[in-house]
Amino acid sequence: MKKTLLSIALSATVATSAFVSTQASAVEGLSANIGATSNYLWRGITQSGDDSAISGGIDYAAESGFYAGTWASSLGGGTTEVDLYAGYGFESNGISYDFGYIFYGYDQSQGSNGDSDFGEIYASVGIDAFSFGVSILAHAEWDEDFADDVYYTADYALDIDGLEVGFHAGYYDTETDYDAGNIYDGYDLGVSASKNGFTFGVNKHENTNTSVYVSYAVDFDL
Repeated sequence: MKKTLLSIALSATVATSAFVSTQASAVEGLSANIGATSNYLWRGITQSGDDSAISGGIDYAAESGFYAGTWASSLGGGTTEVDLYAGYGFESNGISYDFGYIFYGYDQSQGSNGDSDFGEIYASVGIDAFSFGVSILAHAEWDEDFADDVYYTADYALDIDGLEVGFHAGYYDTETDYDAGNIYDGYDLGVSASKNGFTFGVNKHENTNTSVYVSYAVDFDL
């Protein structure tokens, strides 16, 4: 379950010359990304069964502030997640704004959990190094209505001699009834350090043990 494009701040995207396309027909505003992580976490909960995951996606960003893209990741048990999203971001008087929609899709090989697709609308505001966001359930394949699930976030990022350090706090207020109990409901806290595409992070959800992960991501023009 990918972080939204602006909170993709929801994944370090660092371009390296070794991966930049040299095609003469390159599309302005079009980019791609690939990554790997030792543990795919979403809102403090592992999506890969505490195992590694690989991911990749394609994004388009226009000068107007409109963006759209798709992103896919491996999950635990050999299943796959594919996300689609679109939104609009802009800045005014030193404050950045972003809002949009994201669809989370899952293959149907998950058995009883196959009907897991859902969509959210989201919005965020950035002031200096701080950002605040909210994601609201728009629709789901299971029995839930609009805004039954809401996720609130607060983030802070600073640069220390090229090392990006981030602090995250989130609270997920969800009514979803999972077979194994609703482990998503509650707070999650995280801290990460990123440089040259590599990220080391520590995350704690109130319903799970502390998770430590290492990841690498690269973003390149098409």
